[in-house]
Amino acid sequence: MSEKLQVGILGGTGMVGQRFISLLENHPWFEVKVIAASPRSAGKTYKEAVGDRWKMKTPMPESVKDIVVMNVNEVEKVASEVDFVFSAVDMTKDEIRAIEEEYAKTETPVVSNNSAHRWTPDVPMIVPELNAEHIEVIESQRKRLGTKKGFICVKPNCSIQSYTPCLVAWKEFEPYEVVASTYQAISGAGKTFKDWPEMVENVIPYIGGEEEKSEQEPLRIFGKVENGQIVKASEPVITCQCIRIPVLDGHTASVFVKFRKKPTKEQLIEKLVNFSGEPQKLNLPSAPKQFIRYMEEDNRPQVKLDVDFENGMGISIGRLREDTVYDYKFVGLSHNTVRGAAGGAVLCAELLKAKGYITKK
Repeated sequence: MSEKLQVGILGGTGMVGQRFISLLENHPWFEVKVIAASPRSAGKTYKEAVGDRWKMKTPMPESVKDIVVMNVNEVEKVASEVDFVFSAVDMTKDEIRAIEEEYAKTETPVVSNNSAHRWTPDVPMIVPELNAEHIEVIESQRKRLGTKKGFICVKPNCSIQSYTPCLVAWKEFEPYEVVASTYQAISGAGKTFKDWPEMVENVIPYIGGEEEKSEQEPLRIFGKVENGQIVKASEPVITCQCIRIPVLDGHTASVFVKFRKKPTKEQLIEKLVNFSGEPQKLNLPSAPKQFIRYMEEDNRPQVKLDVDFENGMGISIGRLREDTVYDYKFVGLSHNTVRGAAGGAVLCAELLKAKGYITKK
C-alpha cells in the first residue's frame, strides 16, 4: 500500500477533472486511486470514457488510462476506496450540495471546485495564501454533519484570483471601492475552440452568474470566523463586468481601486512582491515560490507570455498607475483552470493535510 493519500476524483471525465488528473501525476503526497463520473461513463476504462475529449495539452497519464470509472452516485462504494476526494461534478447546485454532504458523511473529506457550497456558512472557501485561517470553521461543520473526519472545503470562483490577492496584500491601506472588468478564457466554460467555434474572433459580453460571484466572493475571503461560521466583510464594495474573450486559458482583469489611506505606487508594488502566505511558509508542493509578481513593462502581463507563471499557480500584475477618478488602476492575470480551479483545489488539499485535517483513513 502506498504511503501517499489515496484520492478520488468526482467528475473526472470533464475538463476540470482532467486538469486534476494531469496535476496529480507524480504528486509527492497524493495518488489518484478512483475516478468517478456519471452512470454513462461507469464501467469503462478512463481512456474509453474520455475518448477523444481529452482537453489537456499534456498526454493522459499512463497511470490512469486503465482505471475503471466508478458511478459517482455509489457514494459508499467510492468513499470506501479513498482517503479524500476532489469534486468537479457536473450537476445542479442542489444535487452537488447533496452529494458532497453525502461523501463528507462517510468520513471522506471533500475538496470541491464547485460553487454549490461557497455560501454554506460553515464551509470554508479558501485561497490558501489569503485566508488559511478560515479552515478552523471545519470543526463547527463536523459537529453539524455528525462527522469526525469528513467535511467539505471549497475554492472560490476562478475570475477573482486575478485581483483579490492584490486587495488582500493592500489591506492596510483600506481599499473600500473597486471596479473590476474580467476578460475570461473559454476553458472557464469547460470548452476548447474545437468545441466552441463561434468563440473564434468573438467577444460575448455576458457570463451567467459570474458578476455576482466576482462581486461577493472576495468579501467572504475578507470575512471572519465568528460563532462557528464565516461572516463576510462589508468592504471593499466591488462592482464587476465579466466578458468572455477568444483565449483558451487565462483570465485578465482591469481593476480600479479607491483607498482610505493613500499609498504610493512604490508601497503598493512592495506589498505585492513581498506578499506570501501559509503555502509558502509550509513549503507546500504546489505552492508558487513567488505568489504575486509585478511586471514593469507597459504591455504586460500578456496571456501568451505570462499565464503559466509559477506553473500556472502565480498571479501576474502590471500597469499599476494613478487614476483620474479612482486612486489607482492595474491589470491582473491568473490561470483560470490551474490557480483558478484544479490547482487551487490541490493547494487547498495540501494545506488541509499539512494542518492535520486530511489524514489516512
